[in-house]
This record gives sequence, structure tokens and C-alpha cells, in this order.
Amino acid sequence: MNTLQMTASDGLTIAKRNMIKIKRVPDLIVFTTLSPIMFVLLFAYVFGSAIQIPGTSYREFLIAGVFTQTVIFGATWTGLGMVEDLQKGIIDRFRTLPMAPSAVLIGRTSTDVLINIVSLVVMSLTGLVVGWRINSSPLEALAGYALLLLFAYALSWLMAVVGMWIRTPEVFNNASFMVIFPLSFIANTFVDTSQMPTVLRTFAEWNPVSAVTQAVRELFGNTNPMMPVPDVWPLQNPVIASLLWTALMLVVFVPFAIRRYKKAVSR
Repeated sequence: MNTLQMTASDGLTIAKRNMIKIKRVPDLIVFTTLSPIMFVLLFAYVFGSAIQIPGTSYREFLIAGVFTQTVIFGATWTGLGMVEDLQKGIIDRFRTLPMAPSAVLIGRTSTDVLINIVSLVVMSLTGLVVGWRINSSPLEALAGYALLLLFAYALSWLMAVVGMWIRTPEVFNNASFMVIFPLSFIANTFVDTSQMPTVLRTFAEWNPVSAVTQAVRELFGNTNPMMPVPDVWPLQNPVIASLLWTALMLVVFVPFAIRRYKKAVSR
């Protein structure tokens, strides 16, 4: 078996181990799926009547933002899992096994993808209940879902790096929220960015989360010519911008995470 095959096989084994853990602690997946339902219902029924988006209903505008925010939160499971495994000494056990150094990280990030698939299914069903519809072709809709999962997968490698720098799950939760909340809320996820103050609007327009959200809206057919679109390149070309952000994160954080993992297990 060559190195690539061994790495893939070992990563699959770690992913299975993580899924077995979730099966034994079902409240993990329960709260992961309840959170997006809460956001959909909260924004659709509580804030929806107060927020107006020209050219479309707020509920159709909203869902792409909730999708993006949820998969971003789903990406934190990799970092949290790394913190817990390092704290409990499980990584030390992995170190004694004849396995590829990157297998633990590949298994962790792959598990995030599976969790996010479950979340997207639940959110899609909830969205349909509140009035959201896909107005594009099935192929475009699948591309929208794939883009969300790919972006979240790239972000999970960043979270893996953060998880190997932090020593406790509690600190990791606080640190990840401090990063994720500004990224997901200072964006076009829930509101029109044109109404923001200048500094926040500029940040939102170049925020990768805004590019992904706008790309998903277009791929789901939830846009309208009457909707204001900022005259900045990432939001004029959101699919390309999202793919570039994703590629950049993978190029930077995959090798960085692997090096950090090797350093962590060599202590």
C-alpha cells in the first residue's frame, strides 16, 4: 500500500471512530441540528417582519445566510475534538500506532463534513416549512450545497490549528466564538450590508463569509435584480471569490496543521 492509500485508509478509520463517538453521545448531533432550526425560526418570524430586502422576501434572503453560518459553526468540531483528544491523551495512543501523521486531521475534518451534511438537510427542511424555495436548477442547487461543504471543510483545517494551540475545550469555545461571530454577523448573512457604517460595510464586502453567502443565494436562485449588490469584486463574482478563499485556506492551513500536529505529538 502506497503512502497516499495508507493516509486515506487511516483517515477513514479515524473518521469512523469519531462517528462512533457521536453515536454514543447523541446529544452532540441533537444540539447541532437544533441550533440551525432555532436560527431559521428566530430570524424568519421574529426579525423577518422588521427587515426589508428589496426584490425578495426576507425568508428567501435569510436561508443562505443561516446555511453559511451553520456550516462555519460545524467546522469548529475539528478544533474542539483536537483539544479533547490532546487533553485526554488519546493523541499519545495514536502516536504509537503505525499510521500516517495526517490521518487524525483528515479523519477529524471529514467528520465535520458529515455533521454539516446532516445540518444542511435539517435546515433545508426547516426552510421549506417557513417558505424558502430553491428557484434554480437541481445542478445549481447541488453546486450551492457543495460550495458550503467545501468552504466549511477548508475552515475546519484552520480550527484544527487553533485547537492544537489551546489547551482546554472551554477556552477553545470562547476563542472560536470570538472569531466566528464577527465573521458571520459582519457580513451579508442576515442583513443588507449597504446600511452598515462605512468601516463595517467595507469589512463585510470583503469578508469571505459574504462571498459564500452571496454565491449560495445565486446558486439557489434566491436573488433578484432589484436586490442591491455592492460594487466590489468578491460580491460581483461570488462563486469564484468563494473558491479562491477556500483554496487559499487549504493551501495555508493544511500543511500548517500537519506540522503543528507533528510538533504536538512529539512533546
